[in-house]
Amino acid sequence: MAAANLIDGRAIAAQLQAETTARVAALKARGVTPGLAFVRVGEDPASKVYVGRKEKSCADLGIVSETHVLPESTSEKDLLALLGKLNTAPHLHGILVQAPLPKHMRQEVVYATVLPTKDVDGFHPVNVGKLMLGDDTGFKPCTPAGVVELLVRSGVKTDGAEVVILGRGNIVGKPMAAMLCQKARGANATVTICHSATRDIKAHCRRADIIVAAMGVAEFLKADMVKPGVVVMDVGVNRVPDATSKTGTKLVGDVDFAAIQPIAGKITPNPGGVGPMTIAVLMQNTVRAAEQAIN
Repeated sequence: MAAANLIDGRAIAAQLQAETTARVAALKARGVTPGLAFVRVGEDPASKVYVGRKEKSCADLGIVSETHVLPESTSEKDLLALLGKLNTAPHLHGILVQAPLPKHMRQEVVYATVLPTKDVDGFHPVNVGKLMLGDDTGFKPCTPAGVVELLVRSGVKTDGAEVVILGRGNIVGKPMAAMLCQKARGANATVTICHSATRDIKAHCRRADIIVAAMGVAEFLKADMVKPGVVVMDVGVNRVPDATSKTGTKLVGDVDFAAIQPIAGKITPNPGGVGPMTIAVLMQNTVRAAEQAIN
């Protein structure tokens, strides 16, 4: 795993966390402790793990966190009422509603209920609009923002680069495209979004200097789809059967890592690549929300 072309997401996330720790200390010196609320609806096993990791990160950094767990049967109205209370709580600077939500809840309504100034996930329509406009006063979604940080801190030149994004989701694909095409640091790229209706995805991928794989299809990107020296960012999280594992499954990304690593100029491992950056950016967003609340 210590190959020269690996982008070490854990090491880069640690850099971000060190910077965030200093900002938390500065806030505490002014009498303010950043506060983050997690809201989880139901008992989705992956959601429990993700929230647990975020809670630990808060504790490590000195950010106060509180977790509200609601039963799966909770009505949308009751969830919105809870968010209304969290919006007005002065000790809370950020609110994160963990996805997925139960099917009877409208995701877009829930995300739009969180105040834009507390929307550290970057999903409120106001923050989505600011992202499209290149307005840095909004919050950017944590995973694509983490990918940009990985590119910048790994010395990847994005200026004028051909970037192909696999996937058009609202959490990664679309915001990733919006970030990378801006006239900004770690951006200024020519961006193509590929999806399930794209003709000849291989042809698009073969000309890419940078590929961001976020389709949610296990090991979709194969060695014959990339050119030598390509930079590959693997956002995928897929559980596949594995007879050698105690659980009978294992987690893999959207990239055929073993086949592509020898060809790539730089590549993120999975796990240990993009994942740690998502939490590091979330913490950064929370601290910035606290800074904005007192300035």
